[in-house]
Amino acid sequence: MTLSKREFLQVLSAASVAGMGLARYADADAATAEAGLYDLPPLGTGAGHVSLLHMTDCHAQLKPIHFREPSVNLGLGSMQGQLPHLVGEHLLKKAGVRPGTPQAAAYTYIDFERAAKRYGKVGGFAHLATLVKRLKASRPGALLLDGGDTWQGSATALWTDGQDMVDACKALTVDVMTGHWEFTLGMERVKEIVEKDFAGKVDFVAQNVKTTDFGDPVFKPYVIREMNGVKVAIVGQAFPYTPIANPRYMVADWSFGIQDDNMQKMVDEARGKGAQLVVVLSHNGMDVDLKMASRVRGVDAIFGGHTHDGVPLAVPVKNAGGTTLVTNAGSNGKFLGVMDFEVKAGKVANWRYRLLPVFSDMLKADPEMDALLTKIRAPYEAKLAEKLAVTDGLLYRRGNFNGSWDQLLCDAMMDVQGADIAFSPGFRWGTSLLPGDVITRELMMDQVATTYSYATVTEMSGEMVKTILEDVCDNLFNPDPYYQQGGDMVRIGGLTYACEPGAAMGKRIQDMRLKGKPIEATKTYKVAGWAPVAEEARSAGNKMIWDVVEQWLKSQSGGRVKARSINTPKLLGVQGNPGLA
Repeated sequence: MTLSKREFLQVLSAASVAGMGLARYADADAATAEAGLYDLPPLGTGAGHVSLLHMTDCHAQLKPIHFREPSVNLGLGSMQGQLPHLVGEHLLKKAGVRPGTPQAAAYTYIDFERAAKRYGKVGGFAHLATLVKRLKASRPGALLLDGGDTWQGSATALWTDGQDMVDACKALTVDVMTGHWEFTLGMERVKEIVEKDFAGKVDFVAQNVKTTDFGDPVFKPYVIREMNGVKVAIVGQAFPYTPIANPRYMVADWSFGIQDDNMQKMVDEARGKGAQLVVVLSHNGMDVDLKMASRVRGVDAIFGGHTHDGVPLAVPVKNAGGTTLVTNAGSNGKFLGVMDFEVKAGKVANWRYRLLPVFSDMLKADPEMDALLTKIRAPYEAKLAEKLAVTDGLLYRRGNFNGSWDQLLCDAMMDVQGADIAFSPGFRWGTSLLPGDVITRELMMDQVATTYSYATVTEMSGEMVKTILEDVCDNLFNPDPYYQQGGDMVRIGGLTYACEPGAAMGKRIQDMRLKGKPIEATKTYKVAGWAPVAEEARSAGNKMIWDVVEQWLKSQSGGRVKARSINTPKLLGVQGNPGLA
């Protein structure tokens, strides 16, 4: 990619706002522009200086992709107008980023199609590796933290039981990680990776995962590493609701949960062992992290994941012991968080945080990582590249309510399985496609690749349909973050409805209709879905969702998929909310 001088000056202006000091690159060519955009000097490299790099929720995306940020990320009550519940211009204003810049393209959905064509794809482990190497070279002893949701989300991760990601993460020099979707590979596979593949290379930490029989720790609760004379403790917090959001049978012998009391105990224990800097590597979701930060003392920073919020700023939270900085580094390999600390007399004296977008056109691919990825993917390339259809419209997923990718899945399920209604889980992962892009098997699998992607058809009463919608909606909009159990709202095909996010439990879902007629509580409807958490789905002879979707894609006239009409609910009581475009 060659940047025009006008484009590069825009890069400079945005970087200047972000405090990156790039003036000396003003007349640079494209090669030097790469160095300029990512030239981020540390606070210092001598005694007392600590640097932590943070990636999270890459969802097994080894190659550069497009990923559209949400246009709906509602915050209610005390969370309204607060990070991470700001979208579009509201987020840019809060972060001090100018519209039209590369950073604006990375952080928001604004003018997504045009911005994606202008700035190219994001992420990719070969490009991320270049950035990690550069930052580690300028920050001796820096650690790379991985917040989890790493071994799931692609066809190759599914087909290799996560081995492709394990090998790539070791090559990326990940130092410490925690987990969530990793656990859907099953207990034995997770333990095998942690105890064999990661031995002596990567520490897997999770203070809140214990055995169900005697409550023994399954993984290390924390690790202590020394950097420039500073002992740094990294405490792990795996996704607390894994047995609820995902099948319980996959982690039958393990318990999870938030466990603030044990977190406090681990923080105090690490401090007692001489840790001068304590951070939490979390997969709670940002709202949960913000609440935890207010309750647990002695944590200097939380590096968060799960909710895929690309938040350019570290949010300071007051608690009884001082202040905790809360961050979240987006998803899909699109961002790398960089936190620099200066520690004096056992306390943080200074800090700086940057959330760097990983533009694959502005970072050269690391040759070693590129060769590894070629080797990993070689056995599957033909299968991955098979053309299934061409999309006429933008396909995306991320957002509180239906996205066009989810709508496509719902339409496919209803058409192929003859259902009245379709439910698609509110998963936040999945790459975006621009109009005119070819839907390959790989890109289709990016939306559906889980270890329990069974397609189901169930007879449900209208009352049951409403109960399910109310339950999922409460998981998303419960005023107490500790009762928000992950995921966005279930995506719906066929059924239209209104939603009042701020209403009480049981009263948020209103005016449910099918083909314009009100849903009847006692009437039975044929409902298609996929990714059930119930164990019996494994033995019920169900097709896999990718087989259903592939059949539908190949049946489209002329091999083209028309732009989807997105079935978004009518939203009540949220007008003017800065989390709504």
